[in-house]
Amino acid sequence: MSLGGGQNTDGSNAGGIFVQFNQDCTSLVAGSSQGYHLFALTPDDGVEEIYASRSGQDTCLVDRLFSSSLVAVVTVAAPRKLIVCHYKKGTEICNYSYSNTILAVKLNRSRLVVCLEESLHIHNIRDMKILHTIRDTPPNPRGLCALAPAADRCYLAYPGSSAVGEVQIFDAVHLNAKCVLSAHDSGLAALAWSSCGRRLATASERGTVIRVFAVPERVRLFEFRRGVKRCVSISCLAFSACGTFLAASSNTETVHVFRLAEPPTPPTPQPGAETPAGGAASGASSSATASAGGAGGAGGGAGEAEGGGWLGWLSSAVAAGAGLLPAQVADVLAQGRAFAAARLPIQPSRAMVAITNVGRAPRLLVATATGELFVYALDAADGGECALLRTHRLLEPHPHPHHRDQQAPPLDAHEDSERDSELGAALEGSPPRGPFDLRDPKHFPPMRVQPSQPTQD
Repeated sequence: MSLGGGQNTDGSNAGGIFVQFNQDCTSLVAGSSQGYHLFALTPDDGVEEIYASRSGQDTCLVDRLFSSSLVAVVTVAAPRKLIVCHYKKGTEICNYSYSNTILAVKLNRSRLVVCLEESLHIHNIRDMKILHTIRDTPPNPRGLCALAPAADRCYLAYPGSSAVGEVQIFDAVHLNAKCVLSAHDSGLAALAWSSCGRRLATASERGTVIRVFAVPERVRLFEFRRGVKRCVSISCLAFSACGTFLAASSNTETVHVFRLAEPPTPPTPQPGAETPAGGAASGASSSATASAGGAGGAGGGAGEAEGGGWLGWLSSAVAAGAGLLPAQVADVLAQGRAFAAARLPIQPSRAMVAITNVGRAPRLLVATATGELFVYALDAADGGECALLRTHRLLEPHPHPHHRDQQAPPLDAHEDSERDSELGAALEGSPPRGPFDLRDPKHFPPMRVQPSQPTQD
């Protein structure tokens, strides 16, 4: 979940502030003209700055591994170089250079993924060795991709086409292609995994319909309609940790929250062809979509600015008269409506969202490229309009344009043994939920970079 102010949805912040929530939405990072900043959420709905690099280097990408000390950074001066740091020690662990501009960096407890316009590089997070490179991907100038937070279901999703909404799913642990989803008729705009890695949310460039799929079963579980009056640019999708809610932000002043009701029957893989974007995936998928519509109807009147109550009423009547309506009309009316909504005091060009708990109370967080963080109360029982609780100013937006052709001054490289020790220490704050102990030096073999792999500076 990341935000840039200009070039791409998940990438560099041309003209704005790069903001990204960490994998469990307990903290957020921001890139500024002076370096990168780490913020923690406090129990009183506040925000505390816990670290500022003050490096003087304009930072366009930054990501933190959960609550550990491991931070991945890309600067404007060296957009092809990835720098992995131990922020508490203020030291660089290692760095890698690539053939093109880095558009996105994704982390979980097993893998680090670097996205270029036409390739993806998968690193082992334990020693930063490159395990696999996905080459010749369709042009992806916005760096759109999503890595599941779960280490045991470590799936990577990325566009399979630049023309239609096809999603490629790659298993980043076993290093093989898992499946392909035909999610939308138009190009993809946003992707998001649930915390368990079993569900993938997608949105197209039209911005009107949001779909949720079961992976790897390729079953469409839910379908939601954001609005009917206009097409918008979806900038972020985000699941809650429990998987019950899905938030969507765009270039409008409204942030929508959808409730994911469980389908009455467990999803089953569809035999033969893949699920088409326009029709019902299967009997289980159709019933799940109807269930989603019922869930959204409870808060549709108050939470959906552009749908109105009449669509919610018609949605509830579709089941009885579906056989009398054209298929396309029935599909539209059966789509779920927003369960809740938040009204931003500004209309941002882009906004990032997260759903988390602060003191056991559900909160909707909205961060913008202009440096504001809005904290809203989310009524998990009744939905409706979200009340604005706090407004925080994180950073001031960049006052000057970026120049990407500058070169960063060379940084001293650590010896392999020192780098290995630094990486292990940085990962201590986020032990994996698997057989490996990231705090055990025996699990960190010396790092060796092959000549054919991206070279270290």
